[in-house]
Amino acid sequence: MNRILLFTSVLLLITGALLANRIQTVGGDVRVEDVRFTDSDGRIMSGLLYVPAGASRSHRRPAVLAVHGYINSRETQSPFAIEFARRGYVVLALDQTGHGFSEPPAFAAGFGGPAGLAYLRSLPFVDTDNIGLEGHSMGGWAVLSAAAAMPDDYRAIVLQGSTTGLFGTQEGTATWPRNVAIVFSRWDEFAELMWGVRRGIDVVTAPKLKALFGTTDDVDEGRLYGNPSRGTARQLYVPATTHPGDHLSTAAVAAALDWFDTTLSGGERFERQTWWWKEVGTAMVLCGLVLLIPSVGGWLLRTPAFRPLATPRTSSGDAGWRTVLQLSLVPVLTYLPAYVAAERWLPPNSLWPQPLTNGLMVWLSANALITAATLVIARSNTNARELGFSWSDGFAIRRVGHALLLAVAVVGAAYVALWSLSAVFTVDARFWVVAAKPLAPWHAGPLLAYLPLLVVFFVLLGAAANPLLSGDSTARASTRLAATLTGGFVLFLLVQYVPLLAGAELPLGQPLFTIVAIQFVALLAFVAVNIAVFNRATGTVYVGAVVNALFIGWIVVAGQATAVA
Repeated sequence: MNRILLFTSVLLLITGALLANRIQTVGGDVRVEDVRFTDSDGRIMSGLLYVPAGASRSHRRPAVLAVHGYINSRETQSPFAIEFARRGYVVLALDQTGHGFSEPPAFAAGFGGPAGLAYLRSLPFVDTDNIGLEGHSMGGWAVLSAAAAMPDDYRAIVLQGSTTGLFGTQEGTATWPRNVAIVFSRWDEFAELMWGVRRGIDVVTAPKLKALFGTTDDVDEGRLYGNPSRGTARQLYVPATTHPGDHLSTAAVAAALDWFDTTLSGGERFERQTWWWKEVGTAMVLCGLVLLIPSVGGWLLRTPAFRPLATPRTSSGDAGWRTVLQLSLVPVLTYLPAYVAAERWLPPNSLWPQPLTNGLMVWLSANALITAATLVIARSNTNARELGFSWSDGFAIRRVGHALLLAVAVVGAAYVALWSLSAVFTVDARFWVVAAKPLAPWHAGPLLAYLPLLVVFFVLLGAAANPLLSGDSTARASTRLAATLTGGFVLFLLVQYVPLLAGAELPLGQPLFTIVAIQFVALLAFVAVNIAVFNRATGTVYVGAVVNALFIGWIVVAGQATAVA
């Protein structure tokens, strides 16, 4: 069975990477390069550069600077970048400052937008008279910063789920920015922040949108306002999706394509979109990466070096409703309070420099304390002792050390696999907002700083979850535990999104943390698999705990904004 799992994981990794690369390079017609350059302060900036075949100094092509939103990275813009490049545009998909492989701090230097535009204009095969800017959410503020810093160096702009006049950007008028399209989704969670309206669909009534369009009436979706040749063109698109849903929406991509067809020269025009096959490919890579961890772990446990750890034991305890409710409801009930508290009381600092990861640390601390208290109350529980979590002999130091080596080897194998695929195929492992990508050098310090609390939390979680691992197969135990750990967050998302999609507002507010909760569902499912596989295979919480701490720590730190250099 383990050989089949290992074969499946490798097959998914290689096939997914090949498919993703084939789609983003348009079958070889587009060259995709991982580029580095510096901004005016000497900060290293990162991007993916898409260069269509035939682009040269003698055959210059129109170009687009595409910028992702908060806590995303350059790959998030793939749907837009791929479709722009297929139509003959040179595309720079930029990592904002403090995101991905661009040096921190985040939010600095116009979010990296001016440096990105300057780099794009410096390329000899770019037609500098035909440059468009496209940004999603905070990426909109990056391209607005570029437009303000270099007002004569672009021709049109698309703001996806974004607005003017926030976070230091200039307020929009009927003449600035030049030739702007607003793509604001019907169910955008940030309607109040961006445009001062209750719902995304109400954006047509927003006073600041009317000012941007130079009208006192409600803005008509799809109508062309102003004149492209004078730089005063405006148009509103309202796709039927959410704020993060813009990256899975053919309508949102089509809106950007339509606008640049209208305002730029030299691009090709056709309707068919293929970017979603790249999303399928990177989703396969992500699934392969997740499966690689237990398959490599199972193989290592049969080697002489780690065979002493392979002492499978399963729980004989009762997985009653108390355990299920504790693991389902306590995490989600503490979720918003923890993140709000961190936002107010734990700003990024030199030790813990990532704002949203700090929220995760507060959440981990609260749940670790609650879990520890329940284990103390049930300190005679045999399930805890079966996993080596004995209150009489402590943490069994020898076993912990051995487990640590195994966990490092397992996650190290996964990291090397992803790094290799990234280097060869220029792809990461992702589906939508859930992504795994290699770490930048400046991520090492934060990862080590966050790691101890992650280990403590996962040790306690593994002990608390043990009653759910008894009896039947590991696959069923994994499914049962995954349903338990994610159930509360699924319920939370339903409470938020059912009313939103029905035409109301988010009942609990907090749009950013609501979107982040989508990632919790996926990551907690990964966590459940690792707990079930390694706890059952070794009879101890330590291997699964360190595997989860390293894996989740890697994914979170590499994918978050680093706000302190």
